[in-house]
Amino acid sequence: MVTFETVLKRFEQMGEKTGWTFVEIPLNLANQLKPDTRSSYRVKGQIDNVKVKQMALVPMGEGDFILAVKADLRRKLRKEEGAKVKLNLEVDTSELLVNEDFKACLEDEPQALDFFNTLTKGHQRYYSNWIESAKTVETRTKRIAQSIQGFMMGMGYPEMIRYFKGKKDRG
Repeated sequence: MVTFETVLKRFEQMGEKTGWTFVEIPLNLANQLKPDTRSSYRVKGQIDNVKVKQMALVPMGEGDFILAVKADLRRKLRKEEGAKVKLNLEVDTSELLVNEDFKACLEDEPQALDFFNTLTKGHQRYYSNWIESAKTVETRTKRIAQSIQGFMMGMGYPEMIRYFKGKKDRG
């Protein structure tokens, strides 16, 4: 486990990361967590007094890593860019938990399940979290159905969203 204090930063212009709020994890601390690793991996622990899990440490090319701090977590922390935070982190080796209804539907459609299994753990988690974040049963059901249909058509998330948005606009 590593414990350190740092400041929340924000990317102004950084390609797909533009606008992200994050903390930097220097190479020496990243090496204490997972020695000689140059690819993304998951961590758990605490940021200030907020417990976190399954958060991705992302390499930044020079050996350092970043940890994105999304808006919902910043609200819990009551902090924004420039604020100091204390981190206690360790490698998170816990298994990906997939929404149970989503899992059952995938098992009913082997072609969709095969496609889902080709996705990285991070993308699988993204779909499951997207489904879990639905505020109503109807929205959750719609998201599961769209995911299954998109997988059967070989679509990733952006293509699936554009496809179903186009259907709604025409129908």
